[in-house]
Amino acid sequence: MIMTFFRLLRIILISFRYGLDELVLSGIKHPIATNLLKVVRFGRKYKKPRGERLRLALESLGPIFVKFGQVMSTRRDLVPHDIADELSALQDRVPPFSSELAIASITKAFGKSPDQLFARFDPVPVASASVAQVHRAVLHDGRQVAVKVLRPGMLEVIEKDLAIMRVFANLIQKLLADGKRLKPKEVVAEFDKYLHDELDLQVEAANCSQLRRNFSADPERSQLIMVPEVIWNLTTKTVFTMEWMDGIPVSQVERLRNAGVDIKKLARMGVEIFFTQVFEDGFFHADMHPGNILVSDHPASLGKYIALDFGIVGSLSEFDKNYLAQNFLAFFQRDYRRVAQLHIESGWVPPNTREEELEAAVRAVCEPHFDRPLAEISLGQVLMRLFQTSRRFNVEIQPQLVLLQKTLLNVEGMGRELDPELDLWKTAKPFLEKWMWNRIGPKGFIERIKHEAPQWSHIIPELPRLVHASLARDHSNPQLRGELEKLNQTQAKTKRVLMVVGMVLALNAFLFLWLAVNAGLFNK
Repeated sequence: MIMTFFRLLRIILISFRYGLDELVLSGIKHPIATNLLKVVRFGRKYKKPRGERLRLALESLGPIFVKFGQVMSTRRDLVPHDIADELSALQDRVPPFSSELAIASITKAFGKSPDQLFARFDPVPVASASVAQVHRAVLHDGRQVAVKVLRPGMLEVIEKDLAIMRVFANLIQKLLADGKRLKPKEVVAEFDKYLHDELDLQVEAANCSQLRRNFSADPERSQLIMVPEVIWNLTTKTVFTMEWMDGIPVSQVERLRNAGVDIKKLARMGVEIFFTQVFEDGFFHADMHPGNILVSDHPASLGKYIALDFGIVGSLSEFDKNYLAQNFLAFFQRDYRRVAQLHIESGWVPPNTREEELEAAVRAVCEPHFDRPLAEISLGQVLMRLFQTSRRFNVEIQPQLVLLQKTLLNVEGMGRELDPELDLWKTAKPFLEKWMWNRIGPKGFIERIKHEAPQWSHIIPELPRLVHASLARDHSNPQLRGELEKLNQTQAKTKRVLMVVGMVLALNAFLFLWLAVNAGLFNK
């Protein structure tokens, strides 16, 4: 309790130092808050903008608050853009913990020391972050691996800081004029889940394994990206062992060019990887910033992307994918009425929303984009504008779509850093059209039939009995008896039609076989 009090006191002092109290008070629409704001502003002047001050304060408060800032940078539906941009620059500048602690953690997890588990284990970490650090090792079969070890004692630290965050979230929701829309309690709960997932390295390992399976199963896909193999027998909640991957950071363009990598092709591949994950798999790496992406310089895999760090992934339902694909297509066709209809059909807009009003708002936001060439249009910015417009109509955008929008901005930024002339629409359009065709075309219809057929085999035979039982409950109703008689007549007609269709199909099959035999198709 005493430690919590001192921690709370430190948070208040740092907030006052960077003027965060001013940010909070300015959001409270009450005479007392207005007068208090005049007092706290007395003699205080800040040269740095509010976003930078918030970032510096979070860095001063430690790794958990840094993580919180990183998560909030993805919630551009809630956070002003100047603050979100600044928060996205937060880095985990955390010194590594001692090698003795890392070795003790590995020994506790497996009951054996690293010297027994590995042919060679480097006690000096190659990377360190707020939650874990990475050591290099070699398996007994000669394979090189990366061993990610969870920072000891993190759970206790996290629980204390989360308790304080919940107190602040409750106050913000009650006091700030925009408190309910910001949903601070829900945001902290989301952060709570995210942190506890990140504290379980088996969750990250499962994400890695799923992503690897999605791309390695298809020879065409496997040419795009490499995902490390999980060493499951050396992976627990506190230790994650994976294949070691060597490569050049994607941000080092000159090194990539000197290594013989086709930079323009690399930029297109990044966009293809993202849209493949989104529209084909519905499962995407949601932390695709340059620090987590390497490019292979090995002759056998030159130019392939290498994905690292799988703590944050996004999942999309068929509904989400349909919403995104149709929105993008409607936007580039300037069909703003369809964009408005999609928002209403999604059920996120209040039922009393007028379609034409929403259409006009979408047009006002999106039309300025067409003053520029398609190659300069940002799909991430388009999505963000759509979300902003939706917010004006009290739409609650789903977190997975906001996470996708943040990832799309990362992918665009990375792609255009490699190739300033990259036309994202030209690269993305085939994925959108292919997905729509697979969904509403003949292939999509057949796939849905295949998917539903097992259920029909159970349901269809029971339909007459169920309908008969339901209608027979009330024999005193002449109308029901009449409907039942009609149903029986229709069923008899259906049986006759099915018999005729079956005979025709059998006859066609017989004729086809007869012609094939006479044509010598079955001859060796």
